[in-house]
Amino acid sequence: MATKAMFNTVVNWFIRQRIDQINNFIDHPIETQKGVLFSQLFHAEDTVYGKNYGFKDISNYRDFQNNVPIVTYEDYEPYIEKARQGMKDIIWPGQIKHFAKSSGTTNAKSKFIPISDESLEDCHYKAGKDLISIYVNNHPESGLFQHKNLRLGGSSEMYQNFNTKFGDLSAILIENLPFWVEIINTPSKKVSLMSEWESKLKAIVSEVVKQDVGSLTGVPSWMMVLLRRVLHDSNQQYITDLWPNLEVFFHGGISFKPYRDQYNQITGKPIRYYEIYNASEGFFGIQDRSDSDEMLLMLDYGIFYEFIPMDTFGTSLQKAIPLSEVELHKNYAMVITTNGGLWRYMIGDTVKFTSLSPFRIKIAGRTKHYINAFGEELMIDNVEYAIAKACRETNAFVSDFTGAPVFMTGNESGAHEWIFEFTSQPESLDSFINIFDETLKTLNSDYEAKRYNNITLKRPVVHIAKPKLFYQWMSNRGKLGGQNKVPRLSNDREYIDPLLVLNQEM
Repeated sequence: MATKAMFNTVVNWFIRQRIDQINNFIDHPIETQKGVLFSQLFHAEDTVYGKNYGFKDISNYRDFQNNVPIVTYEDYEPYIEKARQGMKDIIWPGQIKHFAKSSGTTNAKSKFIPISDESLEDCHYKAGKDLISIYVNNHPESGLFQHKNLRLGGSSEMYQNFNTKFGDLSAILIENLPFWVEIINTPSKKVSLMSEWESKLKAIVSEVVKQDVGSLTGVPSWMMVLLRRVLHDSNQQYITDLWPNLEVFFHGGISFKPYRDQYNQITGKPIRYYEIYNASEGFFGIQDRSDSDEMLLMLDYGIFYEFIPMDTFGTSLQKAIPLSEVELHKNYAMVITTNGGLWRYMIGDTVKFTSLSPFRIKIAGRTKHYINAFGEELMIDNVEYAIAKACRETNAFVSDFTGAPVFMTGNESGAHEWIFEFTSQPESLDSFINIFDETLKTLNSDYEAKRYNNITLKRPVVHIAKPKLFYQWMSNRGKLGGQNKVPRLSNDREYIDPLLVLNQEM
């Protein structure tokens, strides 16, 4: 009892200290971000990249804008490749030993994101501690530390080229975790580091059904696959029948909107849901209130943020702005400068601000994941809201989906074509489509205008996927588990056409 009391005293002291620090950057956001930027520039001024772009000569934000270009991965790859070959002082002081291999959702070519020691400790691990601090500060009655956290990572194979390592971010994080963290996590490190998904899933279930799980951490789609397997193998009706102390699911990677009702259905009693915004490039946001899915933008993780308004993105008028100039409810492409050695790097995500004091955000989508074949500018957040409403009103559950344009031919109008995989089919598919379509009209005036009298866009074309279509497709591509994601929207037919073929073959 004395040991437990001492542990709780230390934890509570740490939480109070960190909450004070978070409140400090909430109160002084612009000063915090300025400090982050000039700390990064100072640390990297003698690197190859720092010398090429005159970091020593930068004395204000305007200089930074003028001296340092905004880059995509393709622009930046030559520098990353040199660092990956073990060369020192290329994009960050010293040698970067780890690189996170991205899932390659938007490009067939793999990306290797640098993970420096500083970004590992001061961003990714710091965020994990903050997530717990924020949650327990909101819920001091929580029994989180008395039970296990069920984590679900991706492929955890690590590969070594030259004298650097690469693999999924989850592999890097698990490999470098301090021993004491392992005590509160399940499954074991050995099982977590398995790479073949089906074998790994079986091993995870075998371990976790014997544990006292109080929290879940993972991507909603893959966690749902695991929980359904747990229910099947344990012969339980609800998850809380097996784990009565389960209180929270920390989720990220994809939108939770299409999955919330499914989780409510299988848990058996209400649990809390806390959203996080993390990626290989950094950890950006944490839901800081239980009654809202907005995320607090974390400003002291060694990441300097800039934002490109989406109404000028990709045009000659494109310009990045600092945090001090953002506006509410406007879509922005995010640009980051990090302590991992990324400089004015376009991550590919779009966000919108729901609050400016403090700075809170929601993920709006991807710069490449939208449909704008006819000027409709349909973003993923519109689609996810419309699906959730159509599901509620027709008693349906959608597990996966994707959409793409049907281009105009001759005098024929275009359309949007969708594949929905249902775990519970709608009472009426026709009603589901109508509600989905009408909701999109109310959310998006450009879509509504293009749908007017079917002149540009006809009613959505919807296909029902055969069971496990998306799972099989992802398996065929070697992208099961972890941070691998089904591409939700595409401005071409790169994903939907192979899925339609596979759906006919199954």
